Amino acid sequence: MLTFSSYFSIEYLIIFLPVSIGAYAVLPQRFRRLSLLASSYLFFWAVSGKLIAYLIFSTLSVHYIGIWLSGIQDSCDRLLESSPKEQRKEIKAQYTAMQRLVVAFALLIHIGTLLILKYTPFFASNINSLFGLLKIPVTLKIPFFLMPVGISFYTLQAVSYIFDVYRRKIRADFNLLRLALFMSFFPQIMEGPICRYSDTAEQLWSVPKIRQQNLTFGIQRILFGLIKKIVIADRLNLLIKNVFAGYENYDGFVIALVAVLYTIQLYMDFSGTMDLTLGTGQIFGMRLPENFQRPFFSKTISEFWKRWHITLGAWFKDYIFYPLSMSRPLKKLTSRARKRLGNHFGPLLAGAIALFCVWLCNGLWHGAGWNYIFFGMFHFALILSGNIVEPFAVSITDKLHINRSGFPYRCMQMIRTSVLVCIGELFFRAPGLKAGLAMFRKIFTDFSLASLVDGTIFELGMDKYDFIIIFISLIGIFFVSVLQERNISLREKISRKNIVIRLGVYYALILFLVIFGAYGRGYVPVDPIYAGF
Repeated sequence: MLTFSSYFSIEYLIIFLPVSIGAYAVLPQRFRRLSLLASSYLFFWAVSGKLIAYLIFSTLSVHYIGIWLSGIQDSCDRLLESSPKEQRKEIKAQYTAMQRLVVAFALLIHIGTLLILKYTPFFASNINSLFGLLKIPVTLKIPFFLMPVGISFYTLQAVSYIFDVYRRKIRADFNLLRLALFMSFFPQIMEGPICRYSDTAEQLWSVPKIRQQNLTFGIQRILFGLIKKIVIADRLNLLIKNVFAGYENYDGFVIALVAVLYTIQLYMDFSGTMDLTLGTGQIFGMRLPENFQRPFFSKTISEFWKRWHITLGAWFKDYIFYPLSMSRPLKKLTSRARKRLGNHFGPLLAGAIALFCVWLCNGLWHGAGWNYIFFGMFHFALILSGNIVEPFAVSITDKLHINRSGFPYRCMQMIRTSVLVCIGELFFRAPGLKAGLAMFRKIFTDFSLASLVDGTIFELGMDKYDFIIIFISLIGIFFVSVLQERNISLREKISRKNIVIRLGVYYALILFLVIFGAYGRGYVPVDPIYAGF
């Protein structure tokens, strides 16, 4: 039986992906759907084994709950057509209440399963700690559950489908196979992007032919993602792992450096996986939503999170922030606050409540730990404070005649935002909140360049040649990102060159990957980081 742990394994890249593409290409259109669905379930079986039962259960439940909701909506519509006008409001209220109960049932199934599998140990251990402080002689048994890879991602897709059917943005899909393909499409089930039914379901079901341009562009993007992951992210892993595991032994300079390097690793790992995912989707003719748009060009933390993990941010905005901020209690609060605090600060009060809920959920979604909650609250505080002080910042810069759109000011904003992001990622990666606070404290109380001067920094898991390879690779990726930021497509420019230049570029990328990739004797393959969330 073929097994592998990620999109970057040899078995996946050399065997599974080519065979899946080949089968799709040679089969008649009416069989491509089944081929794509079979490949998706075979992939999930290969990475999760018998835990595929969770995916099957999730798919079946959203399928029949969606049909249930549509049945209630159709009954409501028929009754409204035959009812007098004065009764329609009451009928709508009754059927809306019925639908809300069905949605609550769906949330109980899907979010409840995720909470039990992912968060029960965290809550149980914290309850035990509380009992200990209160001297209550009770100790809860801390359970351990096996979780299928990608459960956090496909659960959010399932919930979005139910909510969209409830809101009548889409009709419930009576075709179980089409819905199953939407839920399980193998390039994106492990780490996203988190897709909406209206964006991808019909695309997947249409199973277009594989075209030469899509194949070429898809392979290009896969190669780019492999370089990000294998050359940069995986090369950084050993140093980062060593320092975070024994942070007590290192000074503030090493900790500050590793915070920056981990931020780079996380970005290269996750965006590299997205390149591979979207590249694979493009080969099949599928346009999956982008998940990154050069986040380190952001001028504020708020903008950063509109460019980083875009589909997760959009999910929280559409299914948590807007419903909360537009709820009746918060709309009343906004109205009252606007009268007392003005048009800028008034809406911020209710918005802060919704924003708090979003970032609490964001932190917990990434992991069951206080450091993840702190990570969420850290960004909540930064975004809220940024919204509060924005009028004052505009006023001060105007008085000082500072050009806010000029390059020096924008560059300062980008550096400031990147520093704040690195601080947040330090706590995100730290082995617990207490360790994160201790590491952050060391940056200011134990800062020394001794490890750089005496060369011990090159003995922590990366030598100077590794640093040189990382630096050169980052320069190349930065160059590509600058072009993308200016809406210049390097891929399209290369595609218009003659065959000799095109092949030269492709061979150069492959050769760079082969020579400088982090693999070989003594290398431990690194699973994609976000697959664990």
